[in-house]
Amino acid sequence: MTIHKEGYTSIALTVLFIFIINAVVEYRFADVFILRWFIYIFSFALFITVLQFFRNPKRTFTNGENLIICPADGKVVVIEETEEGEYFKDKRLQVSIFMSPVNVHINRNPISGVVKFFKYHPGKYLAAWNPKSSTENERTTVVVEHKNGSPVLYRQIAGALARRIVWYVKEGDQVVQNEQFGFIKFGSRVDIFLPLGTKVNLELNQVVKGGITVLGELS
Repeated sequence: MTIHKEGYTSIALTVLFIFIINAVVEYRFADVFILRWFIYIFSFALFITVLQFFRNPKRTFTNGENLIICPADGKVVVIEETEEGEYFKDKRLQVSIFMSPVNVHINRNPISGVVKFFKYHPGKYLAAWNPKSSTENERTTVVVEHKNGSPVLYRQIAGALARRIVWYVKEGDQVVQNEQFGFIKFGSRVDIFLPLGTKVNLELNQVVKGGITVLGELS
């Protein structure tokens, strides 16, 4: 397992913070045994938590020309027909994956194709499971057109803890299935909007793995 590049700064700041609070405790409260051990345990837990959040585990990816692969780790919280009002402006099949702070937060392209649309939206930081987060939170929208002409929209949505969305794509890019298209820090959601009639292989509350679990299949 390696550490994702988006974690370098956060990990360095965490180490600096741990060093400072431990130095203060050693200098000012060296005789308070319980406080010292509390800070030691807290520091260790904080470091491990931040380190695991930015992990980039090695994986054997699932590939398929007409397969739609899950773009993120997490739990399926929505599978429903809904109105997509930003790009398609019609009814689509929405699948949403909630990523908790303990999930890997790398986002991967569910299909290969050409980026036809990209937009970043600044916004609020409502809880990621709140339905309003899809339209009011900080988010990005990416639309990729498969070579068969089917467009798939996927949206990174920041959560209550997430304060930074990172993306690596722009309009006109040729993207490859399972390659990274972005990263969201500390709790978030990814929505996927598919053509009506798309076969979906997932169930509500199913735990999925980005780049591995088959979400569905384009017709």
